Amino acid sequence: MKKRQKNASKAWIRRDWDLYVMLILPMIYIIVFKYVPMYGVQIAFRDYNVFKGMSNSPFVGFKYFKQFFGSTELPKLVGNTLKISIYGLFAGMIFPIILALVLNYLGLLRYKKVVQTVTYAPYFISTTVMVSMILQFLAWDSGPVNQILQKLGASQIDFLGDPKKFVHLYVWSGIWQYTGYNAIIYIATLSSVDPTYHEAAVVDGATKFWRIWHIDLPCIKSTIIILMIMSLGGTLSTGFEKIYLMQNNMNLRASEVIDTYVYKIGIASPIANYSYPTAIGLFQSLVGMFMIILANTFAKRIGEESLW
Repeated sequence: MKKRQKNASKAWIRRDWDLYVMLILPMIYIIVFKYVPMYGVQIAFRDYNVFKGMSNSPFVGFKYFKQFFGSTELPKLVGNTLKISIYGLFAGMIFPIILALVLNYLGLLRYKKVVQTVTYAPYFISTTVMVSMILQFLAWDSGPVNQILQKLGASQIDFLGDPKKFVHLYVWSGIWQYTGYNAIIYIATLSSVDPTYHEAAVVDGATKFWRIWHIDLPCIKSTIIILMIMSLGGTLSTGFEKIYLMQNNMNLRASEVIDTYVYKIGIASPIANYSYPTAIGLFQSLVGMFMIILANTFAKRIGEESLW
């Protein structure tokens, strides 16, 4: 039996040798850039010194984890991170689905392509340019939005300095930028739906709303669940660049998240401190892994699609 399986494996390799060769470069990339750096995770458990090196730095156990959990900054950092992450996660899932469903029912092909191109184009705007646009358009004194409000007799709004508005500004600018791009996978899934389902529903007198509810949404349900599970891995990671560029002294109470805090105490700090931010980063990764496992287990138990 084992000999037969061994011969079958050799036959498969000989038959698909070109595919196995193509796997070599991706595997090398994953090993070099994903697995090898895991060796540096031990910095979180050592009082790391650049001159002493990794192995000669004293082992301190969970010292820096305890320091983070006992920090007065912890409630604010975790609260801001969760608020932005969860808000952005659900809003970022809902609007691409709505856009994909609307485009799926548009009859005019030319108009459909124009809408898809217009909504997809903002994805190519870099983070720096996006933040520059936000700062220019919403500036207190010279921004076009506040100038229009002033001419209409309304009071000016401090979009960039009000901590209460920071989360909405961050999330909704991201929705505008990424909705068209994120809708592509839903559009592709909807295009594979058997048209006979819709034909039968139309014959039975079903409206577009009921066709969406009973045909389209069930057909893309597995895609929604898989993307949701993968997105939960970034529960404690909101990204760094955009938030850091949008930060100022006035909105810092709402904009300081774990990613920006790690940068400030690890790289921007005048005193080199690598162990503490590494411990925080490892904590983020562990929470993300736990959320993926939890969401995947829950999806399997209720009988839905799962990653494994």
